[in-house]
Amino acid sequence: MRTLDDIREEYEFLEGDERYRLLIELGRELEPMPAALKTDATLVRGCSAQVWVYPTVSDTGGEADKLHFLADSNAAITKGIVALVISAVQDRPAGDVAAMDIMAALEPFDLRNQLSSNRTQGVPNMIALVQEHAARIAQG
Repeated sequence: MRTLDDIREEYEFLEGDERYRLLIELGRELEPMPAALKTDATLVRGCSAQVWVYPTVSDTGGEADKLHFLADSNAAITKGIVALVISAVQDRPAGDVAAMDIMAALEPFDLRNQLSSNRTQGVPNMIALVQEHAARIAQG
């Protein structure tokens, strides 16, 4: 998965439809999420499309355990937004993710002005779910 900085660098050079294409491409690059994980428990509430987020923990042998998220959506552009959120937190220690200002990390993408309100309305809920998982895992 690309880093958020790499994505932002590419995004800044693009305009309009090219930015949509990049989001769709990012969504396609998401690691596949098994259908068995797409349950009511992993569903993000408040999104116009269906979005699922599932946290896993990688044991790094002494270091802080790192979160690795599987995520998916049934809508291409929404899936790209999911990929943006996940790229901000992927493979980071749970405590760092719980304390991170993910909305600030996404500000350079100016999603509110680039996309319809329907497409961005679920982003705060998605971030809240990611951080709830991270806080729970960080507390052990």
